[in-house]
Amino acid sequence: MKKEMTVFDGHCDTILRCYERGGGIARNGGHLDLERMEAYGHYAQFFAIFADRTTRPGMPLHQVFREEYDLFRRELEKNRDRVVLCRTGGQVEEAWRGGRSAALLSAEGAELLDCSTELLEEAHGLGVRAVNLTWNHANALSGSNAEERDRGLSAQGRAFVDKMERLGMLVDVSHLSDRGFWDVAQRLNGPFFASHSNARALCPDARNLTDEMFTAIIEHNGVAGLNVYAGFLGDDPDVDTVIAHLEHFLDLGGEKNVSLGGDWDGCSQLPRGLTGIQELDRLYERLLQRNYSTALLDAVFNQNLMRVVNEVCTM
Repeated sequence: MKKEMTVFDGHCDTILRCYERGGGIARNGGHLDLERMEAYGHYAQFFAIFADRTTRPGMPLHQVFREEYDLFRRELEKNRDRVVLCRTGGQVEEAWRGGRSAALLSAEGAELLDCSTELLEEAHGLGVRAVNLTWNHANALSGSNAEERDRGLSAQGRAFVDKMERLGMLVDVSHLSDRGFWDVAQRLNGPFFASHSNARALCPDARNLTDEMFTAIIEHNGVAGLNVYAGFLGDDPDVDTVIAHLEHFLDLGGEKNVSLGGDWDGCSQLPRGLTGIQELDRLYERLLQRNYSTALLDAVFNQNLMRVVNEVCTM
């Protein structure tokens, strides 16, 4: 039986899971697959292409990126009657009208593109519509949340952000250094997003957003995606802990600026009560029990991220 919810999630690492472990997107033992996506009324997912130096030692990261991309395109072709790669919000809605789920692509860490605007343009042509400027490792564009935390955007980083804006690609500040975040906020006029980052006020990890950062995202009409990795939620988290992060952002005025960014298949431990996307309805029902309106829940579960994609990813 269909769960009458529309879900648009900003981050998963399911491509890497398939690349490293085998299997496919139709059905697997991870956090997310097509079978579980199809249990909802409509589902859209940003699939991240991700690798670090340990993924294929000795292989250039841009080559790993292309191998993962090719794998994902093969998976999409195998399942073309069930899911389609989308580049715009309009294409997402067209997929839903046709009874299919929607897949969008992101690159987690610009080092996958050699921090090159030429490879960025090539990735755009392949369908990538969002890029994390860094993962945990600092790169030529900026420091990260874990390395060179005091370093912001370099001249190369500023040129990369400018190119993303011209191409209509979402700048993703999850994993970025604090100074890098503020450089992005100062440089961009339109929306950017933190695809999978929580509230630092509730869990003081550098991967999470300060209140001032979230306020800047509001001012840019962007979104922050709630991350369900236990390590970014707090001690012994459960579904109510996820809700606490949501409520903190709402208290800051973020009704139009909170979305979902589960980090599915990219984290080792989920909060009690969640084992994968099949239990997102538990979060939804718990919020209904707390007298949240269906309009607000639709904004968080779908419309807020859809609005940002519609505004930025226009071609």
